[in-house]
Amino acid sequence: MFVNLTERLQNSFKVLQGKNKLSESNIKEAIREVRRALLEADVALGVIKVFLDQVQTKALGLKVGQGLTPSQAFIKLVETELTKIIGGKSESLDLKTQPPAVVMVAGLQGAGKTTSIAKLALYLKQRENKKVLVVSADVYRPAAIEQLEVLAKQVEVDFFPSTADDKPSDIVTSAKKHAQKQFFDVLLIDTAGRLHIDEQMMDEIKTLQKKVNPIETLFVVDSMTGQDAAHTAKAFADALPLTGIILTKTDGDARGGAALSVRHITGKPIKFLGVGEKIDTLEPFHPERVVSRLLGMGDVLSLVEEISRKADHKKVQKPVQKMLKGQFDLSDMRNQLLQMEQMGGMEALMDKLPGMGQIPQNVKNQMMGEVEIKRMVAIINSMTPKERSHIKLIKGSRKARIANGSGTNVQAVNKLIKQFEKMQKQMKKMGGGKMQRMMAKMAGADGMPDFSKMELPNTGGDNKFPF
Repeated sequence: MFVNLTERLQNSFKVLQGKNKLSESNIKEAIREVRRALLEADVALGVIKVFLDQVQTKALGLKVGQGLTPSQAFIKLVETELTKIIGGKSESLDLKTQPPAVVMVAGLQGAGKTTSIAKLALYLKQRENKKVLVVSADVYRPAAIEQLEVLAKQVEVDFFPSTADDKPSDIVTSAKKHAQKQFFDVLLIDTAGRLHIDEQMMDEIKTLQKKVNPIETLFVVDSMTGQDAAHTAKAFADALPLTGIILTKTDGDARGGAALSVRHITGKPIKFLGVGEKIDTLEPFHPERVVSRLLGMGDVLSLVEEISRKADHKKVQKPVQKMLKGQFDLSDMRNQLLQMEQMGGMEALMDKLPGMGQIPQNVKNQMMGEVEIKRMVAIINSMTPKERSHIKLIKGSRKARIANGSGTNVQAVNKLIKQFEKMQKQMKKMGGGKMQRMMAKMAGADGMPDFSKMELPNTGGDNKFPF
């Protein structure tokens, strides 16, 4: 997420490295580099000006605290001002009303509106424990209603039926009555998208708002469109009582212009980020966490929350205990890989750890992504139970059979075996007692590792892989 901007910002801070104090000249040089980074990220010019004016004014009178270098003091200032620009504090959905709480979702075609509704329904069901009903009032786009119905089944929430022959105002009125009768907590309404904001679109949404009086009206914005996304959201916010924004496709956005511009331009908070194609990839927007990741400081809180939510605690505890006893085998490794795949692979986890921003992207690309994890799991699946627990049995003809069964080659099988043997050696080196003390130190709720207590590698800013 926002890889290019992270790299450019980190380069701009290098201007102050090795300086004994902050002076007007080196501050101006650093700010010039930050400005270039923001321009390349397609941040709106007005936002850049306000942000840099604040940074420059405060930097000139900045006193470097004890234990901080001038570079670190400047980064801290940039972090504070960036957080203010993109929202200051996180704002969640306001569902405090007589049920059902009606949430209307609007957006242009192609922004990911209908998919975002399904993701939001799953989020409310799983994390807020809400009984959710979804309905489509999009009678214009072919198969829009069917798409939402399919997604509703996928996330296992109720779908209120409608057809392309129905009037949108009748659809939402009937859906709200049904939600009241059946005691739903939340009603999510998918409205018609357009290729651009037009008068007809605005008039229709205004009519729907009067019919159902939504407590939240969210606008879905495609992050990939940069500052255009912010200006589109502004036009919508000027015409309607918008309460928040869902920023989609942030996982594919290397620039980050929309994320940094939209709050300042619209005055409306970003409430959620779409961070992947999978149906469970909707995250609440935390400005301070996003800025921390932007500046290469990681996002340990989100990482811990993600692991606690997605990991099967029983499946995690068992291999940990086997590790402590030196009994970890390839079946356990397979289970760990599947858990990692659930959380987006090694690269997705690494991006949330402090200091990982300094690792070059080409090194990250070689890490275990989804494709690599799937390949490794396929290789282990092609082994017999005995081979998984007795790796020394895997020789010549067995390797060829495993490679054939997994659709890989003998080199890939050898690579996996070497990786596993390396893991075993590391465990033996650490020794049971040392590992137990480390696990005890990191232990969190339900025996899950607490990554906030983890001693992270010091990269020393030399761009070398820290492990």
